[in-house]
Amino acid sequence: MSNLNELHLDALTEVFSIGAGRAALSLSEIVGDEVRISVPSVQIINSEDINSATLSLSNGRFGAVNQKFSGPFNAEAVLLFTEEQALKIVSDMMGSQMSLEELAEFEHEAMCELGNIILNACLSAMADILNLTLESSLPDYTVASADEILHRLKENSNQPYVMVLHIDLAIEKRHTAGNLVFLLSSASLTNLVTHVDQFLGNLS
Repeated sequence: MSNLNELHLDALTEVFSIGAGRAALSLSEIVGDEVRISVPSVQIINSEDINSATLSLSNGRFGAVNQKFSGPFNAEAVLLFTEEQALKIVSDMMGSQMSLEELAEFEHEAMCELGNIILNACLSAMADILNLTLESSLPDYTVASADEILHRLKENSNQPYVMVLHIDLAIEKRHTAGNLVFLLSSASLTNLVTHVDQFLGNLS
């Protein structure tokens, strides 16, 4: 399916761990408390096989932040949280005792900000470490079932491969599970492998 081996996946895990650390620091400043993000697990799968089951997602509604990146390789990134988790994160970001109805008014703006922080932190870490330049679009936020979000994503992008990062996010002792999904074309995945090989070669 791809030329990505275990060594490449280990390198990408290290890259995204640095990005997750950057995101945690930025989020800590926003919510005024310590934020911990786990070491992400990385896998590459065929986009035709991606659904809520393969990502171990529940049947409820999810908040999804979409952002497109372009450069040596093009990707569409999606950050997924359950809607309940998204509202809890918004509550932490707003730092107030708002009702769910009031929080919903700020959900789109706050989640776009959250997604922008996490996605750009992860991608900027990749850009810095792999010595490449990536540009990003403005983030967008939607709420739907996981399968609806993933189906819409596959229809719009028509990319054959998906790089999935699973992360755990803890704010104020809250445990929140999220998924980062990157859709990559065959050419983009090949270019990514090339840059990872160059990075690994410089280490030896």
